[in-house]
Amino acid sequence: MAIKDRLHRSELAVPGSNTRMIEKAPGAGADMVFLDLEDAVAPDDKEQARKNVIEGLNDLDWSHCAVAVRINGLDTHYCYRDIVELVEQAGDKIDSILIPKVGSSKDIYFVSTMLEQIEAAKGLKPINIHVLIETALGMANVEDIAQACPERMEAMVFGVADYAASTQARVTHMGGANEQYGILSHPDSEGNRQYHWGDQWHFAASRLVVACRAYGLRPIDGPFGDFSDPDAFFAAANSMAALGMEGKWAIHPSQIELCHQVFSPGEVEVTRARRIIEKMDLAAKEGKGAVSLDGRLIDAASIRQAEVLIAKVEQINRANS
Repeated sequence: MAIKDRLHRSELAVPGSNTRMIEKAPGAGADMVFLDLEDAVAPDDKEQARKNVIEGLNDLDWSHCAVAVRINGLDTHYCYRDIVELVEQAGDKIDSILIPKVGSSKDIYFVSTMLEQIEAAKGLKPINIHVLIETALGMANVEDIAQACPERMEAMVFGVADYAASTQARVTHMGGANEQYGILSHPDSEGNRQYHWGDQWHFAASRLVVACRAYGLRPIDGPFGDFSDPDAFFAAANSMAALGMEGKWAIHPSQIELCHQVFSPGEVEVTRARRIIEKMDLAAKEGKGAVSLDGRLIDAASIRQAEVLIAKVEQINRANS
């Protein structure tokens, strides 16, 4: 069985065509690095990028982070060579294969079957699968996709840029707010109205989170294009964390620490979670099913939430030790 309890607070995107970035990636501090053979690589550079990635996987020390490779789309002729060459030559270094533009569960079964055969031939341990939900078809089938190959599937990523193109959304930037997506309030007594921005991606992201949590996968938010605006990145990441996302892509090393700040439980949260557990333990001894803490009701659901948060803290502490 493949490992599924890794941290995914930050997933650093690294173009396979950039050997300098590949060399720096293992020490960048991200929970996961994904070496990209798809969108970040020009068609003329695809084969050389694949060679660069295989060399980097074999020659560098990846012990401080998980490592994935984003292969080319299943509708391209690069895809099968990506899988065969990567896994045959460096499969023992790869934690996960990231499949772009997944439209149905059939895409997962294709990659899983290839992995299974190569692993058997080479005596490799199972390699996990990440999927990118970044098309209208993929979002329409997200629940079915989430149930495919449970022995391999680890995470699903919301790819906002290609999703926007697929749905013909009126945006040109990668993630974040859109000033055109909003509503006017009713007029006040003087006839003044306020314009309230909305979250254009709330429905899609929420649907992905629900599908992941229903079937034991990690929901990950995709890229935020403007790495020169950390405040906007932080706000967008916080919104996704509140929704249930477990981590986010970093397309620049400066976004890694921001991811960790957002997707790691804060001190106030941890303290309250520990107090909830203590209070509920005492209530259980006294035969009570629900009690109050700081003027708020806490019950069995509260303790489940607290236990999930504390488990995350312990996982982060183990990774940092």
